[in-house]
Amino acid sequence: MKFALLSVSYSGLFYDGPALSIEQQIRKARALGFDGLAIETRRPVAFPLDLTKADRARIRQFAADEGIALCAVESLSNFTSRHMEERENNLAMMRTVLDLASDLGVGLVKVFAAWPGLVNDEEAVAMYATYERGLHYKRPYPPDLRRWQRAVDGIREVTGWAADLGLTVVLQNHAPVTTPGYEDALAMVREIDRANLRLCLDAPLFYERQSDAYVREAVRECRDLIAYSHFGAWNFRETDDGDVVQGPAPSFGGAINYETFIDALHQIAYAGYLASEYCVAAVRNHQIVGVEEVDRGTTLALRYMKQIVARTQSRAGRPEPVVA
Repeated sequence: MKFALLSVSYSGLFYDGPALSIEQQIRKARALGFDGLAIETRRPVAFPLDLTKADRARIRQFAADEGIALCAVESLSNFTSRHMEERENNLAMMRTVLDLASDLGVGLVKVFAAWPGLVNDEEAVAMYATYERGLHYKRPYPPDLRRWQRAVDGIREVTGWAADLGLTVVLQNHAPVTTPGYEDALAMVREIDRANLRLCLDAPLFYERQSDAYVREAVRECRDLIAYSHFGAWNFRETDDGDVVQGPAPSFGGAINYETFIDALHQIAYAGYLASEYCVAAVRNHQIVGVEEVDRGTTLALRYMKQIVARTQSRAGRPEPVVA
């Protein structure tokens, strides 16, 4: 398994301070100990229309020179609007995202079925647009089925374009439309039924379903499709003894079962990237703070995850106990 930094962490949206350019983030990724950088396609860092062909060539060469892989391009897609023009605008955006990935030599493009959006020009830091998270199971009614089918149709069209460019699309198990957990995202990928469509499976998006049994079930059921994953850098702290521990996850207030998740990924021989993201307001003592808080959280999260990977690999290397 390899580790990547997701560029939203240093986009200037969630802390008091300016965004870092892609080149600055490549250097940041290397300095913090990451193997790669995942690029989210929004302003002010990497909006595709802001990056010329020369910019793209320069970024690609800079990453190669720094020894940092550009491992994924992440879109902010929403295929589910009831309005035809909004769906077509989304598809037009996705063409620019695919072209950016191709120009950067990145083979993986992440999509949402329906990203709710950010509000970033009204408050001190960006805020997520409101949406109904829903339960992990709900009875689908006709409006839900229409949104689902729009997502299926839109992602199917984009994966066709991606195939022409030799790209793989990964669907993240993120609400809305797909409910918390793995089941809906897996069902949608199967319904779309395209060879270059895979899953971005994130344990934080299981919400409160963090039992060992559920986490292992999720990885087992999705094992042939998992191509990417994220972890959050927003809920870690260091004890007086120097240990890194989790605090409450902002999504549901509990701890995320990364230990079992990583072990289950190891069992299926997952060799892809785990991308770190800091995508909530950086707050200390009830004050919005600067980029140093993102540095702190990202550093602790990476330490925590690398320690889990090391423990998992150590356990895998031990001989099986002899049963008398």
